[in-house]
Amino acid sequence: MYPIFGASIFVGILLVMLFIGSPLKPIRWVGQLAVKFVVGAFMLFILNTVGELINLHVPINAVTTGISGLLGLPGVAALAIIKYYIIT
Repeated sequence: MYPIFGASIFVGILLVMLFIGSPLKPIRWVGQLAVKFVVGAFMLFILNTVGELINLHVPINAVTTGISGLLGLPGVAALAIIKYYIIT
């Protein structure tokens, strides 16, 4: 086997990995972000269901879903406190 042939195969594999591996990372990131938004909307739904007892309703829109999805339970608690004590 010639050294040029082996080196060209190595460079070819490296180029394929470079071009195929690069587009997959942003797609994975967008997928994780979408899952967090769905979980945030579900947490707001649970908050609104339980909050009916104390007349608490946090609207489910893109901003509140993003806050609750990215921050998790502290974000949901912050939205509930803001809605209960500051807005109403």
